Amino acid sequence: MMKTDIKETEKAFELDIDLPGFKKENVHAELQDGYLTVSANTETETEDKDEQGTYLRKERFTGSCSRSFYVGDVESKDVSAKYENGILTLSLPKQVKKE
Repeated sequence: MMKTDIKETEKAFELDIDLPGFKKENVHAELQDGYLTVSANTETETEDKDEQGTYLRKERFTGSCSRSFYVGDVESKDVSAKYENGILTLSLPKQVKKE
């Protein structure tokens, strides 16, 4: 769950996190104390009935996942995010080295 690809570019780090089956409103990212935490949850219910309304099968699934990454001194206003086709893409700027 939450397979992640991290790519380094000249100015930023880009994270692609696989979240298939999750709705956009159920995906959350939080930046606190240098840690970026991504969490997602889902609830699905499947129901099959015969003509009399008797249950032949009824299934429910509730799941959640979470993952944290240390990103250092990054301001949340500098992070960009996009969720498309089950992939969350985050772009975090690189820290400027202090001399």
